[in-house]
Amino acid sequence: MANKIMDPIGRLMGLRYKSHPWHGVDIGKEAPEKLICFVEMVTTDTVKYEVDKETGYLRIDRPQKYSNTVPALYGFVPQTYSGKEVAKFCMEKTGRDDIHGDGDPIDICILTEKEIVHGDILVRARPIGGFRMLDSNQSDDKIIAVLNNDAVYGDYKDISDCPDLVIDRLKHYFLTYKDLPGKQSDVEITHTFGIDEAHEVIRRSMEDYFHKFDTLDSALKTV
Repeated sequence: MANKIMDPIGRLMGLRYKSHPWHGVDIGKEAPEKLICFVEMVTTDTVKYEVDKETGYLRIDRPQKYSNTVPALYGFVPQTYSGKEVAKFCMEKTGRDDIHGDGDPIDICILTEKEIVHGDILVRARPIGGFRMLDSNQSDDKIIAVLNNDAVYGDYKDISDCPDLVIDRLKHYFLTYKDLPGKQSDVEITHTFGIDEAHEVIRRSMEDYFHKFDTLDSALKTV
């Protein structure tokens, strides 16, 4: 009897309250091959938006100081976390021993030929590679993906299928978007990796998320 009462209540709660895009959105059953992603920014944004971790709403992080704008849809993979396992993988690949996860969900850039005019949306994407990016001693991997079934990019299987110009634009954005006059940036991209390493980063970030937020999952199951 209790379950019959709680089911409609649960459905109504879902309609009344917005799910947190990091914790309340399912990554999808086909992860890491196909993912549900949350888009924070689109190519026309001149202000950097990011999800507020407490409320789940988009907030303004900072205006872009210069003319560079993100050359793809930009957001993160829900229910991922850059923690110990992600950092360990980064150290294996770079040979360094001082790397830590940055404590954020895994960032993702999604290539599409469609003109999508605003963020705060969910999209289905397929990872094809990424950048191994370090911000000081923190692992800040950027996954590169294609919009699922995209007319132009949908047939790309690996980052090696991308034109060099596309890769260079993405690299330039990530190497310069934190630049400030008179301040030396500690951001570097050590490697461009393909689909297999992208899948491994996502798997490890899913494991890191489980270990970081296992008590959250338990709490939600008792509600």
